Amino acid sequence: MPESRELKTFSEEAVNHLQSTSALVPSSRYLARAMLGPLPLEAARTVVEFGPGTGAITRALLDLLPAEATLIAFEINPRFCAYLEETFADPRLVVVPAGAERVKEELAARGLRQVEAAVSSLGLTLMSPQQREAILGGLVEFLAPEAVFTQYQYLHGLLAFLQLTDGRLERFTAQGLLRRYFSRISRELVWRNLPPAFVFSCRR
Repeated sequence: MPESRELKTFSEEAVNHLQSTSALVPSSRYLARAMLGPLPLEAARTVVEFGPGTGAITRALLDLLPAEATLIAFEINPRFCAYLEETFADPRLVVVPAGAERVKEELAARGLRQVEAAVSSLGLTLMSPQQREAILGGLVEFLAPEAVFTQYQYLHGLLAFLQLTDGRLERFTAQGLLRRYFSRISRELVWRNLPPAFVFSCRR
C-alpha cells in the first residue's frame, strides 16, 4: 500500500483534477511491476515517464535504472511536481513541469537523441486526438530500435469510449490507438490494482 502522505496527496488532487489524474489512488506495486517488466532497463541511458503522479512507478524505475541513466518525468500537476522533487533526492530524476505533449520539444532541448524505454500512466482515452498525436508521435521519433513503451488502461475503460471520426461514432480503445504507432503489442491484465488494468507493451 502507498504511504499515508503519498495516498493523501494523490487522492486530494484526484478529487479536484480527475480529468488529468485519471485515477483515485496511486498505482499498486503489482501494476508497477507489470509496467516495468518488459522494459530494457539494464543498459538504459534515457527513460521517459509520462504522468508520474506521486511516484509509485517512478520509485520502482529508480530502483532498476543504472547509475548513469536519466529519467525524464513529465508531470503537469504542480503539487505532484513538488512532491516528486521533495521525495526523490536522486540526481537521475529530472521532473519536467509540462504536459507529455511537449515530449519532442523537451527532449530536443536537452540534446537527447534516443530513448531506450518509456512508461505512461496517462489517461489517453480522455485526451483530444491532437494531444495523443503530440505525445505518441513525438515520443516515437526518439525511440531506439529495441525500445519498449508501456501504457496501461483500466479495465472499465474498454467498455464505452466513443469518439467522432470523420462524421461517424466509433469505439475507441487504447489498444486501437497504440496500433497506429507500434507494430508489436502484447497485453497483460493486472487484477491486483484499484481498479484492475490492462498493461500494453509496445514495440516499433
